[in-house]
Amino acid sequence: MTMHTIRDKKTSVVAGGAGFVGSHLCDALLAKGHRVICVDSYLTGRAENIIALENHPHFRMIEADICNIQMIDEPVDQVFNLACAASPPHYQADPIHTMMTCVQGTANLLSIAAQHHASFVQASTSEIYGDPEEHPQREDYRGNVNCTGPRACYDEGKRAAEALCFDMFRSGKVDTRVARIFNTYGPRMRPDDGRIISNLLVQALKGEPLTIYGSGNQTRSFCYVKDLVTGLISLMEVQPNPGLPVNLGNPSEFTINELADLVLELTRSRSELVYKPLPMDDPQRRRPDIVRAQTLLEWEPTIPLEDGLRMAADWFALALRNDLPTRSRNGSSQVGSTVLQF
Repeated sequence: MTMHTIRDKKTSVVAGGAGFVGSHLCDALLAKGHRVICVDSYLTGRAENIIALENHPHFRMIEADICNIQMIDEPVDQVFNLACAASPPHYQADPIHTMMTCVQGTANLLSIAAQHHASFVQASTSEIYGDPEEHPQREDYRGNVNCTGPRACYDEGKRAAEALCFDMFRSGKVDTRVARIFNTYGPRMRPDDGRIISNLLVQALKGEPLTIYGSGNQTRSFCYVKDLVTGLISLMEVQPNPGLPVNLGNPSEFTINELADLVLELTRSRSELVYKPLPMDDPQRRRPDIVRAQTLLEWEPTIPLEDGLRMAADWFALALRNDLPTRSRNGSSQVGSTVLQF
């Protein structure tokens, strides 16, 4: 491929591109005709998520931790930063690394974007609102976060990353945009992800009791991954830069008990519900106000929870049948045996 051919295409860096959301973003950008550079350490991302892209002429893989990356050795037009463990079991497993991924890793990617005069989208999170006292959550709500608790490595790390992004924007160094992502689900979630939808679907498909933490009356809002990816791309492309954080999520709100009932119905599982104590600082209610996204991006989700859950359940069923391996940080594969009941 000649350099002229490469520069006829936009080049997008997707940090965390082998992860759940990141791999879908890589697919969407390639479908738009972009050249895609995927950066991933495989800490929680999986090689299986991007295996279909290995021989794509416009796809390049860089195995690296963003805490250490300093440069990209070709022109870059866009940088999407999705590189951080996003589920509590994974980000709490190494909280110091989680914090440094959010802060040092984001700083490194912002530096790369500055070097190339590239636009930058930071994947922030609804977790920056903590256990919110305002409902639904608007972007001007400053949150209720326990800054020294067990979730702080992620919550405070993402808040610090947002501060870095907006400082770089105000200083004129990088065209940064910040997406506050609410609960997202769909194919390619890890079966051991530890978040509520993957937990319930895997337990139901395996005929195991469904674990509900707390009373089950706490609420969440679930956005299908295809809708989220559309929002991320819209945020990157919108002109002028909003200069403000933008919530991306589905405003339809469900209790965990309602979600569990829907999972049992879709999977035809006879699993029982088992209630356990609620983890520390777990939010009681979570629903995005998406007026800003609707107004600035002309974006809103289109896939109802029942339809999205059905597609996710089909994917998990296939993954469990195939004993989907999980590539660990050292590159080895770990495969667990499963017994499925349908």
